[in-house]
Amino acid sequence: MFQQLPMFQRVGAQAFKKDLSRTLALTKHLDNPEKDIKYIHVAGTNGKGSSSHMLASIMQEAGYKVGLYTSPHLKDFRERIKINGKVISQQEVVRFIDENEDFLKKYELSFFEMTVGMAFDYFARQEVDIAVIEVGMGGRLDSTNIITPEVAIITNIGLDHTAFLGNTLAEIASEKAGIIKKDTPVIIGEKHTETAPVFTKKAEEVGSEIIFASDLNFPNYHTDLKGDYQKKNLKTVLTTIQVLQEKGWNITEEAVINGLNNVKLHTGLQGRWDVLREKPKVICDTAHNAEGIEMVMNQLKKEKFQHLHIVLGVVNDKDLSIILPLFPQNGKYYFCKPDVPRGLDAGNLQEEAEKFKLRGRIYTSVKEALFAAEEEALDEDLIFIGGSNFTVAEVI
Repeated sequence: MFQQLPMFQRVGAQAFKKDLSRTLALTKHLDNPEKDIKYIHVAGTNGKGSSSHMLASIMQEAGYKVGLYTSPHLKDFRERIKINGKVISQQEVVRFIDENEDFLKKYELSFFEMTVGMAFDYFARQEVDIAVIEVGMGGRLDSTNIITPEVAIITNIGLDHTAFLGNTLAEIASEKAGIIKKDTPVIIGEKHTETAPVFTKKAEEVGSEIIFASDLNFPNYHTDLKGDYQKKNLKTVLTTIQVLQEKGWNITEEAVINGLNNVKLHTGLQGRWDVLREKPKVICDTAHNAEGIEMVMNQLKKEKFQHLHIVLGVVNDKDLSIILPLFPQNGKYYFCKPDVPRGLDAGNLQEEAEKFKLRGRIYTSVKEALFAAEEEALDEDLIFIGGSNFTVAEVI
């Protein structure tokens, strides 16, 4: 799968296919497994992964058999496809490829298209009650967008993947609005003057109810996912649960509370404001676009420490002029290159960072950078690891 077919996560633009024809051909070849499943469909620039995992955890607590499809993975490809928190077996992955290899080669499916087909096939075979499906990128032309869900969610809109989705918030919103479908309620996590009219217009066109979660008030719920930025995701999730309850899903208050408090336990989610150790405190976060990094850096400001050490590695298609100014100048930086083809050379990263008064040394790997930071850090210090999913994946 990895070597034969392009994968956006690793190689970037060449893996992106701008239509749904191959996905539809694959699901037809598989006897349309996607039509046998109930769904929650989750799009957005930031927060869609955390929201998906929270929803899966709550539905699991409510007693349902829950499929969860997310991307990217951190350590193991199988993290992308789970049922009740358990990853798809190696045997299932091998079976799917073995049985469909001729078709996959003939149609030259992308890594993502193939994985979506595998998820739908697996969830249908295992007869899940509901599947939470996270959009890969955008919405309208994303391979997941062949489903008709119980409810659709768009968490927020930020300037990410602009080469594919557009250069303005409104253009990106238009792509993500592509998951809004006839007679399917859609929940928008954050209300923004540029994007709200785009969503409202699309919902009116197709006749779907639109709810802005930020307009609603809920009691003070808690989740085991740390980081203040989860409060916005929490509102979106609670609004979604309300809609599902109205549609007849049996979700008790107890299931909501227990589901939110046990997201990591139920789903295995990692990399969201993850505290890896205490002395010195080591925190990692997968935020990798401007909006996400800004939220994480605001969280970092609330931490108490003597010195700040930042292990930083990014991929080569990020606009560093937008991202680097968000990082604190009072940190000591350990620049490194994530071990993927898209990884940006550590020397180039250091050179760009210097322009924003972010200073530090170059290391040959993420592992070496973290080792150096841990060698230098005092017990009262804080080490933050981030910049990319791949940087975090190498230390978890």
